[in-house]
Amino acid sequence: MMLDFTANGNDSSKKLRVEDRMESPPSRVLHIRKLPSEVSETEVIALGLPFGKVTNILMLKGKNQAFLELGTEEAAVTMVNYYTAVMPQVRNVPVFIQFSNHKELKTDSTLNQRAQAVLQAVSAVQDGGSPNSDNSTLDSVLAHAPSPVLRIIIDNMFYPVTLDVLQQIFSKFGTVMKIITFTKNNQFQALLQFSEPVNAQQARLSLDGQNIYNSCCTLRIDFSKLVNLNVKYNNDKSRDYTRPELPAGDGQPSVDPAMAAAYNKDSSLLGTPSGMGAPYSNGGGFQSSLSLSQGGGAINPMSAAAAAAAAAGRMALSGHSGCSGVLLVSNLNEEMVTPQSLFTLFGVYGDAQRVKILYNKKDSALIQMSDGNQAQLAMSHLNGQKMYGKIIRVTLSKHQAVQLPREGLDDQGLTKDFTNSPLHRFKKPGSKNFQNIFPPSATLHLSNVPEDVTEEDLRLLFSNAGGIVKAFKFFQGHKMALLQMSTVEEAIQALMDLHNYDMGSNHHLKVSFSKSTI
Repeated sequence: MMLDFTANGNDSSKKLRVEDRMESPPSRVLHIRKLPSEVSETEVIALGLPFGKVTNILMLKGKNQAFLELGTEEAAVTMVNYYTAVMPQVRNVPVFIQFSNHKELKTDSTLNQRAQAVLQAVSAVQDGGSPNSDNSTLDSVLAHAPSPVLRIIIDNMFYPVTLDVLQQIFSKFGTVMKIITFTKNNQFQALLQFSEPVNAQQARLSLDGQNIYNSCCTLRIDFSKLVNLNVKYNNDKSRDYTRPELPAGDGQPSVDPAMAAAYNKDSSLLGTPSGMGAPYSNGGGFQSSLSLSQGGGAINPMSAAAAAAAAAGRMALSGHSGCSGVLLVSNLNEEMVTPQSLFTLFGVYGDAQRVKILYNKKDSALIQMSDGNQAQLAMSHLNGQKMYGKIIRVTLSKHQAVQLPREGLDDQGLTKDFTNSPLHRFKKPGSKNFQNIFPPSATLHLSNVPEDVTEEDLRLLFSNAGGIVKAFKFFQGHKMALLQMSTVEEAIQALMDLHNYDMGSNHHLKVSFSKSTI
C-alpha cells in the first residue's frame, strides 16, 4: 500500500486518527506522535539511526507528528521493541512510536525538500560516502564547512563525559584525529578535529542538540576558529590519535581516577538496544554489563556508542578506588554551618544521603551523595565558593560511607541521616531538575509560589535572609520568579535558608540557581 500526501496534509488526517486507535501489524514505516513543536528533522531521524538505515521521513509539524521509514521491517521491529521498554524522548518530551498501517512512504519531494536533504546527508554518513554534490538543497544544508575542528559544549552535564565517549560518538561521521577537553566558564568543552571539514559538518548537522545520556549531557556544537589542533599529551584530557607515541604528560596518569565516578552504578542509564553493541564497539561484548534490565536504559540514539565506550572505560578503571559518593568539605564557618544547610546546598547537585560535621574539627564535614557522579558534580560546582563568609574546599573523601552515631550516643546533632528525605531533587528519573543544574549564581529561580504572594513579600523574605535583592521578575503567570541578589554568596545563603520555606496554604518554596540574569 502506498501513501501519497498532498500539500495541505488533509488526506492523512483521518488515517492518523485511525492509527491512534489501532495496533497496526509490523511495518517499516513508523508513526511518531506528540513531538515538540520546534523539533527538527535530524532529531526525528536520530531516533531511528541506531537501528539501521532511515530511508524516508515525513514531518507533519502542525500535528506534532512524523512518519519515519526504515530500510527493513526487522529494523523497525527492533526499534519499536526497544522504545516499548524505554520511553523515547525528544528535547526531554516523551513521544509515542507505533507501526504505521502504511507499508512505505511516498512523499512529494517539493513539499518535503529540507527533510529529504537532511536525510541524504545522514545517509551519506551512514554509507561512509560523501553527500551528492549535485543536490542544491543538500548543498545549502551542508553549506561549506569552515573548519575540520568542532567546538563542543556539554550542557546539563549530570554525568561526566570522557574523551573516549566523544571519540566513539563522533567517529561515526569520519576519522577523528585529535580531541582536547577543558573546562571554561564552569562548562565542560572539547575541541575535536576530523580529517575532513565535510565530516565535521555532517557530525554537527546530526548531533547538535542531542543528549548523550538520558535527559542530560546535551551537545552544543559549532565550528572552531582553529583549523588544526596542537596536542602535546595523550591522556584523559587530550589525545592525538595519529601520534600514539606522545607522552602522558607531567606525571599525569593516562586515566584520571576521579573519572571512574562516571562508571559507577548509574552507568546503567546508558543501556543499549538488544543486539546493537557490535557496530559501536570493538569487541561487542560490553552490552551485557549495561543491559536495559539494570535500570531503564537511555532513550537517546547515541547511547549505544556511549554505552560501549563507558563499558570499555569502566573495565579499564575497575582497578581504581576512592570514587565513592562521599565528599570532604573543609574551611566551613563552624559558628553557622548545620547538617541541614549543607544538605540543602549540596542537594542542588545530587541527593545527599547523610551529613556529618566532624566532632573534633567542626570546620569540616563529610557528605554522602547517592553516587560518585553526584559527588563529582557537587565538587566541581561548589569547591571554592563562599559560604557564610568563608571559601569552602570540597574534595573526594577516602571514606566509602558516612557512619551514623552508635545507638544511644548523643553527637550534639552533628550527624543527620537524610536517606528518606522528601526534599531529594533527583529521585525521579527524567525529572526536570536534571536539566536545571547550574553553577551557583547571584540569580535564583523560585517556583511553587502561592497566588497571593506579591513581589514585595518575596523581596522582604529574601532581604531578611541577609543580603540585597537587586532585581525581581515573575513569569509563568505567577507561579515562578527570578530573584537576583547582589552577590553569589548572598544567593547561596538565601537558597540554604529559604529552599522549602513554608509560604502557607501548603506551598513550600522551591529555590535553585538560575543561568539567567534579570
